[in-house]
Amino acid sequence: MPTSTGAGEFSSAPQRGPDPRAARSRAAALGAAQQLLVEQGWSAVTHVAVAARSGVGRTTLYRHWPDAAELIRDVIAQRIAGAHTTPTGELRDDLVQELEGLRALLHDPVSETGLRAVIERAGADPVFSELKESLYRNGSQVFRLVIDDAKFRGELPAHLETDRAIDELAGPLVYRRLLAGRTFDTGYVELVVDDFLAAHAVQ
Repeated sequence: MPTSTGAGEFSSAPQRGPDPRAARSRAAALGAAQQLLVEQGWSAVTHVAVAARSGVGRTTLYRHWPDAAELIRDVIAQRIAGAHTTPTGELRDDLVQELEGLRALLHDPVSETGLRAVIERAGADPVFSELKESLYRNGSQVFRLVIDDAKFRGELPAHLETDRAIDELAGPLVYRRLLAGRTFDTGYVELVVDDFLAAHAVQ
């Protein structure tokens, strides 16, 4: 670790941005993992297969993703990040928008296949169990923000448990798609939100 010989020694050093080669390698690896996940299932997402498909060296893959499950996690997390919305402060609109993002996520072949794999393996594999919890926290963060802000503004009861509210909103979509295997549109999303508000919104 370098030692400083003066107060301004490090402040004058040029700041380096992200290494574009590392970004390209990461994108190539995740792209290959996505393809393998959809084509052959979670068990096909291995370091050897991703290296062969992406051209990224196995040493690099192991350095960034020591366990193959972490590749699946980042594939899904990437999709979740793209599905999140920015709250506006309008409760119904914010819930519909975020739930619509979840609807799109559940109908996306990559994220749907990945989520099914995580749910399937979580009961038997501690790595996938931890992965499921991580994805839940990541996926529910905007819902949590919208609901907690609405409670603060007095639009939802202060005693309403946030986790229960998220279950009531997201649960029907997850069940309908991942368990029942049915498709649904924005109209269903709006119905779920309106039923939730009818039950809980402060008049």
